[in-house]
Amino acid sequence: MASLHPCLCAPYAWLLSLPSFSSSSFLSTATSQPSPGFHPGSSLSPVRFYQGYDNLWGPQHQSVSQDQYTATIWLDSSSGSGFKSNTAYRNGYFGASVKLQSGYTAGVNTAFYLSNNQAYPGFHDEVDIEFLGNVAGRPYTLQTNVYVRGSGDGRIIGREMRFHLWFDPTADFHDYAVLWNPDEIIFFVDGVPIRRYARKTEATFPDRPMWMYGSIWDASSWATDNGRYRADYRYQPFVAEFTGFKLGGCTASAPPSCRPVPSSPSGGGLGPEQYAAMQWVQSNHMVYDYCQDSTRDHSLTPEC
Repeated sequence: MASLHPCLCAPYAWLLSLPSFSSSSFLSTATSQPSPGFHPGSSLSPVRFYQGYDNLWGPQHQSVSQDQYTATIWLDSSSGSGFKSNTAYRNGYFGASVKLQSGYTAGVNTAFYLSNNQAYPGFHDEVDIEFLGNVAGRPYTLQTNVYVRGSGDGRIIGREMRFHLWFDPTADFHDYAVLWNPDEIIFFVDGVPIRRYARKTEATFPDRPMWMYGSIWDASSWATDNGRYRADYRYQPFVAEFTGFKLGGCTASAPPSCRPVPSSPSGGGLGPEQYAAMQWVQSNHMVYDYCQDSTRDHSLTPEC
C-alpha cells in the first residue's frame, strides 16, 4: 500500500482555486465553548482497538497499546499508516479522541473518515474529518467533507467546510465524531455539533454501507496553503494518537428493526442548545464553506 490516504488518491488540483486564510482568521474573542446540552456518544462505551478495527496499511507505522484502547500511527519518508473498521455500517456514531503532533506538520493529513471506496472503486461515498497540518505557529485546519456516488473520483466535487479549532489540538486529546443516519450527517468536536449535512435528495446523500477508517499520509500537493508548504521529513516522524474509540449503530447486516443512534433529545436533528452551539462554532471558527464560495459551480452542489 502506498503512503497516500487509500481513499483520496485522485488529483486535488481543483483545491488550488479555494481561497486561503491567514493565521489570524482563526482568532476570536469568543473562546468559551458552549454546552450543547446533549451528547450523542455519551451512551456508548469505548471499545478496544481490535474489537472495532484492524490495520489496513503501513503496519510498521502503527502500534496499539497493551490494553488495546489506544492506537498510534505515524508518517515518515517511507510510509504512513491506516486502519479500518472490521464491519461495514449503514448508519451509526463513529468517534475517537485524537491528539495531534505539534510543530511543523505542513503537508500532513491525519484523517478519520467513513468510506466504501474498496467496495465501490471509482464510484464511492465518503464522509471525512481531516486534520490538515501547518507550519509551526499556525493552526491546524479541521476539514469536513462529503462525497457522494463518485463525486470524490475523477472530476472531484467536494463539499468542504473548514474550521480553525478553539483549542490547541496538540496539547491534549479531544473528541471528534461523525453521526450518520438516514436523514443527516452531523460532525462533532468535544460533543459540540460543528456541521449538519441534511439529506435533501438521494443524489446528494450517501446511503450505501461504509466502513470507518483512520490514516496519516502525505498530502503535500494541497493540504497546507494549497500546496505552498510541503511535508518536511527533517521533522519526522509525524505522529497521531487515537483513543476512546466509539462505534455504535446498525451494521450492514443488522435487521430492519435496528434503530440509528439518536442525534438529539428528540431523536433526530439538533435540539435548541445543540443548534446554538453549532451556530457559535460556525460564526467564530469556520474559515471556509463551499456553499459560500462564489467561484464554485453550484449546479454541481444543488443542496446549497
